[in-house]
Amino acid sequence: MESPRPVEPPWALLAELTHGCPLRCAYCSNPTELVARDGELTAGQWGDVMRQAADIGVVQTHLSGGEPLLRRDLTEIVTAADSAGIHTQLVTSGVGLHEKRLTDLVGAGLRSVQLSVQHADPAKAELIAGARAFTAKERAAKLVRAADLPLGLNAVLHRANLDALDGIVELGLAWGADRIELANTQFYGWALRNRDALLPDRRQVARARERVERWRERLAGRMELVWVAPDYVDGVAKPCMGGWGAISLTVAPDGTVLPCPAAGELLGRAAPNIMDHQLDWIWRESAAFNRYRGESWMREPCRSCELRSVDFGGCRCQAYALTGDATRTDPACHRSPDHGAVRALVHGAGGGSPALAYRAYPKT
Repeated sequence: MESPRPVEPPWALLAELTHGCPLRCAYCSNPTELVARDGELTAGQWGDVMRQAADIGVVQTHLSGGEPLLRRDLTEIVTAADSAGIHTQLVTSGVGLHEKRLTDLVGAGLRSVQLSVQHADPAKAELIAGARAFTAKERAAKLVRAADLPLGLNAVLHRANLDALDGIVELGLAWGADRIELANTQFYGWALRNRDALLPDRRQVARARERVERWRERLAGRMELVWVAPDYVDGVAKPCMGGWGAISLTVAPDGTVLPCPAAGELLGRAAPNIMDHQLDWIWRESAAFNRYRGESWMREPCRSCELRSVDFGGCRCQAYALTGDATRTDPACHRSPDHGAVRALVHGAGGGSPALAYRAYPKT
């Protein structure tokens, strides 16, 4: 399918350096088919990715995973990105971050850190993470602040921690965070597999939303507080990634290049790889990136919806995951003919205590 011309350049790159991780979070969006450590791009290959990314317009990269600190050559990758003129942010669990390591990364050009948190209570945080990691996170936050780097916290919200939202914000304040992202679980990868244990009910979400607004009033001008909406509960399609192939791209550990982190299952073998094609061609010319650009692919009710240039038909990966057809309206949207299935899931959510199935996610 032809895409609109011209194709605007991307500005952001999610560099998934590894799928290896010391944690086993049930909400992880990593694919269920993980890339083995021996299948990862080398530091030299990542350096080439960074140079190509800069050439097509990328100005910011999130160095993520899995846990990027598992890469012994992470400093080399940061150097390559910084040398290409790309702003680097480390997205980490904090496990494995010590003073010497951070000093080396800052010297290589690391500009900011985003630290994941699971709960404000250490015992509950470690239950959710499936690992004893809370102390490591606290230590990592102190190191980042001592290095005078911007610090962001990311908390993925679900049935086991939504009611602890106040504590998570207070934790961010105590650790000196500049920004807290409260991201309601997006159901891809392992999160989709564990959805029954994670999905909150409407009342729980409503309580959390009220707390967020109160905190925003209290923290205005002091801290950025981001709320990533729960689309299942709200019935409103999220404008996923600013539209398919619109503003960012993801490179997986093995060099697979995706329009968004969750697109691997949708594209399958049709997903291009940096080992076979230049990034410029992948972004502008590949069928994978052009497939759902613009509006010509849309079916009703999206085709005639006044929100089609706002939500872009919702998430293609979610439509595929829930219906098997990526061209259907995102079932999270209340206008979707498939929305009843999502509504039924939300209606039945919240029964009993959350049984976090973190054991389903393998350590690699």
